[in-house]
Amino acid sequence: MSTYATRALVSVLCELAADADPDSVSVRLAATPAGELEPTDGPLSGIDAATPVLSDFYFPDAGASLSGVFGMDLAAPAGQTAGRFVSHPDCDPSVSVTDDLHATVLVAVPPWTPADVRAYDRNGTRLDLVLVDAEAEQPDTPV
Repeated sequence: MSTYATRALVSVLCELAADADPDSVSVRLAATPAGELEPTDGPLSGIDAATPVLSDFYFPDAGASLSGVFGMDLAAPAGQTAGRFVSHPDCDPSVSVTDDLHATVLVAVPPWTPADVRAYDRNGTRLDLVLVDAEAEQPDTPV
């Protein structure tokens, strides 16, 4: 079984992990259907248009003050996080019991490159991670 993520997203997540090292980081991920992505290097082939592709993330510190007051995470819209990215500075690439589990969990280890990222399902079963050269459409902003 495979999970899909944009190459740009995984690269940015690796940078976040490197910046946080020696501390770990945990980031919520959002998915976009493959048919709604803009290819960055040729057409997307072999991916069904309805296939969810991890494409965006919510900053780890967003909503921290709300969480402190209300005791729950209010920074991400309910039901809109398709996965979780976690970094393991201890170099253990497996999912641990202390990780926040989602349907899909991406785990990164040093030296923090996309090749050092592994994908798992919520049960800790390893998935193939397929990097997609595409990005989510950006909303038009007034000039």
